[in-house]
Amino acid sequence: MNHVIQNVWSRVVVSILLRIVTSQSIAQSPGKTEVVNNETAICEFIEAWSRLDPDELLNYFIEDGRYCNMSTSPVTGHKNLRQFIARYIQSWETTDWEILNLLADVAIVMVERINHTVVAGSPAELPCFGIFEMENGKIKVWRDYFTLPTYTDALTAATAAAN
Repeated sequence: MNHVIQNVWSRVVVSILLRIVTSQSIAQSPGKTEVVNNETAICEFIEAWSRLDPDELLNYFIEDGRYCNMSTSPVTGHKNLRQFIARYIQSWETTDWEILNLLADVAIVMVERINHTVVAGSPAELPCFGIFEMENGKIKVWRDYFTLPTYTDALTAATAAAN
């Protein structure tokens, strides 16, 4: 009987150790680490927009990174991205991007957010959905989906309120 109890306990201990080792190897696998790193990079990128610094934002992209605002032509490469971002934010006084939902899987991060921006003293809010393709912890392609009239109407209203 004692031998049976010892055998059962041995199996329980081995089972527990296997679960611990398996869960640690999964948590430390390159895919899991990459997901966490990419998710962190995108959260930091979204936070960086509040500083309105085109050079800082550019650092989150690979050299030939691409931004696809689905209502305009894609912008590719650091030089073009910097010009686009600088032009895009030139009239902004402040911005804060609120993350509503974030999903990540190895090289893809998807973010539903609301961009809260102040232009000419008036708030403009824009619901967006961004899909980020990542490469080595940086943005390779960013596709951003939003309704352009929502943004342009908010900017028009902000500008009219300032005048």
